[in-house]
Amino acid sequence: MTEAIDFAAELNPQQLAAATFGDGPLLVVAGAGTGKTRALVYRVAHLLGRGVPPHRILLLTFTRRASQEMLGRVARLAGGASARVHGGTFHATAHRLLRAYGPAAGLAKDFTILDQGDAEDLMGMSRAALGFGQRKSRFPKKETLHHVYSRHVNTEISVEEILRDDLPQFVELAADVKRVFASYTKRKEERNLVDYDDLLLFWVAMLEGSPELGARISALYDHVLVDEYQDTNALQARILRAMCGGHRNITVVGDDAQSIYAFRGANVRNMLDFPAQFPNTTVVALEHNYRSTQPILDVTNTVISRAHQRFTKNLFTRRTGGEPPALVAARDEHEQTSWVVDRILELHEQGTPLREMAVLFRAGYMSADLEIELTNRKIPFEKWGGLKFLEAAHVKDVLAFLRILENPRDEVSWFRVLLLLPGVGDATARSAIDLLVDREWDPRALADLIPPPRAREAHAALVSLFESLRDASADRAVPAEIAALRRMYDAILRERYDRVEPRLADLDQLEIIAAKFPSRAAFLSELALEPPSATQDLAGASGTEDDTLILSTAHSAKGREWDAVFIIWAVDGWFPSSRALRSDEEMEEERRLMYVAMTRARHHLAVLYPLNSYGSRWGSEYTIDQLSRFIDVGVRDRMRRMAAYPAPAPIGAEEQPPGTPLDLRALLRGRFGAP
Repeated sequence: MTEAIDFAAELNPQQLAAATFGDGPLLVVAGAGTGKTRALVYRVAHLLGRGVPPHRILLLTFTRRASQEMLGRVARLAGGASARVHGGTFHATAHRLLRAYGPAAGLAKDFTILDQGDAEDLMGMSRAALGFGQRKSRFPKKETLHHVYSRHVNTEISVEEILRDDLPQFVELAADVKRVFASYTKRKEERNLVDYDDLLLFWVAMLEGSPELGARISALYDHVLVDEYQDTNALQARILRAMCGGHRNITVVGDDAQSIYAFRGANVRNMLDFPAQFPNTTVVALEHNYRSTQPILDVTNTVISRAHQRFTKNLFTRRTGGEPPALVAARDEHEQTSWVVDRILELHEQGTPLREMAVLFRAGYMSADLEIELTNRKIPFEKWGGLKFLEAAHVKDVLAFLRILENPRDEVSWFRVLLLLPGVGDATARSAIDLLVDREWDPRALADLIPPPRAREAHAALVSLFESLRDASADRAVPAEIAALRRMYDAILRERYDRVEPRLADLDQLEIIAAKFPSRAAFLSELALEPPSATQDLAGASGTEDDTLILSTAHSAKGREWDAVFIIWAVDGWFPSSRALRSDEEMEEERRLMYVAMTRARHHLAVLYPLNSYGSRWGSEYTIDQLSRFIDVGVRDRMRRMAAYPAPAPIGAEEQPPGTPLDLRALLRGRFGAP
């Protein structure tokens, strides 16, 4: 129980101040590795101990994994009552509130959530319907349109400004771009679809658009706690102001120095301006670092001290020892790679597992040479990123069938399913959808479609499939539905792919995952809200972890830590990216990104920069590189300067050795008969 917790004994003074704070706005500025999660978990436990009902506490995070971890720790700390604390991501919480209160605001309760790929496809349909796909002059593609739309919604920056700053070649097309957005919005409404951005947009609209409805929703909670507040966007900040406008009991935890997601709409000003947005805010800084050695902290503190605007904090540790981080100059990329691999093998021989080492870089393409060398040396590695499980075509196909069953008006899913039939192209699929629209999206209308000769057998199977699933009982389990539709789809899969076994195995896993959910709606909503990168994310870890080196972008490394970290390509134009040179704000975010990368290290940190860059692995064109501007004189003074491979010492001339004298010139003359 919470009364048994000795907060003073289990927390450092700053964590204690944050955890036991009373009412009102609280900003916890938590430096890297300072135990912010611990402070947040103990704050929830303290609120429960004060008698705050658990269902009146809302804990908002940015990933389901973070939410589950925190609530699990609260349960172990505070007992069973904590199970009723409301927690989840912003989008999952918005989804839950829209299901409950959306009908009062004109949103049908049985809406379907579009994932990003489906939202782009629907945007493409609006683009084509307005005739912009046939223009002689260039027009933004569906992916670009969706990016602009999402950025506009989340940042509240006008479409004109986004085009001017990011896509100046399309700035004259702003009016046409907004026509596509209007069509896209109408299509979502007519088909009862909600995209990822709508979840937040509708949440804030319910709070701000209706005083009565907004009061009902904001009155659900007495305390709101937010993790990683530096990653919030403009919409999320508005939501929090509206949710806490009455009681003002809001706790936000974050680190302005780790705000690195502006490309997703995050705005570091939300954190920097929090005391102004919530007057009489109490600010608590967590500075006691439990991760890194002091020499590493000396370097990272210096790097971030150059930031133009920040909450001042100076991280320290009570750990002793540790060597200064290495700053390694290499002649070129290959020498950089060789040094990193040799050092990894050296640390591994000394007992550091591969999984406790990571190589970080600004962008994914920067690890190409390293990946080749690791493969040649038979060193196993895992690169974070790449194709996600739900992005695989065969998985998206099966989910499209399920979405049609859940929402027959889902035009995107219908289009995908129809194009699976052999011989069916865009024109036939469009005719089928027109037929469905005329019949108010009744799947039985499909029987009246006259398919191309090649598609007759598959068309008959599709009609039969929807007929059987429609006639089945409403409480049919999702795995049973997947099994039923696979009786048709697996044949298509075998026809389309030569190596079908891995894809069939993915679908087997999808059935297993689906068994965890009480309904089709819950299953589809979960996948849209928290898409897994692999089946293990939803099915559960196997309990075994291969010893593999981690290669990762600096963005993907945020929130992680390793014993040894190697940062490669610390070169101007690479890290920071050349694209950031256009504005001070982007350069400041690049500085924070370098700080994030460096603060991942516990014991060993090495920063490498090649002096020459070649146009290709075998190319002759090269540039002379300049060390990243973030590693300035003050930073370098706290690092060990070294060369990747020092030049070999010259071979000294020795005295004439004893024995028969040798005349090299005479030997050469004799070879050709010269005197």
